[in-house]
Amino acid sequence: MRLFPILLALFIILPLVEIYLFIQIGGFIGALATVTCVVLTALLGVSLLRAQGFQTMAKFQRQIAMGELPAETMLEGVALLIGGALLLTPGFLTDALGLLCLLPFTRRAIIRGLLSGLSVRSFAGSVRGSSSETRDNRIIEGEAKRKDHDPWG
Repeated sequence: MRLFPILLALFIILPLVEIYLFIQIGGFIGALATVTCVVLTALLGVSLLRAQGFQTMAKFQRQIAMGELPAETMLEGVALLIGGALLLTPGFLTDALGLLCLLPFTRRAIIRGLLSGLSVRSFAGSVRGSSSETRDNRIIEGEAKRKDHDPWG
């Protein structure tokens, strides 16, 4: 994965898009209304993040108590963290992206979309019943003996 294009987008392109949107929206609704919108979305984001965070934490604890693997719930927590950071960042584009991460139905859709592209393998052997199977289904058996080396003798 190339890091440079991602950093370029984050630190150069995204702020330029945000500045452009500030100018366009500010010209349409006025400077004070634009600043008010940015502050209100940050406050809304904090309250939404808090509520969704508590719900996700409770869901996580329930799944752990029932012995389930809370993988999707942990990803929801990551999405909430990213969404909260985006909503606290001043800007309309980042607010829209942050809101998508905080709303439960869009957050779950994004996570399911990301998970559908991934393949999760069990390295504990629970899928095929043997922990000695390798990735290409060959079993390698053998013995190992420990031979202590005496550097003085």
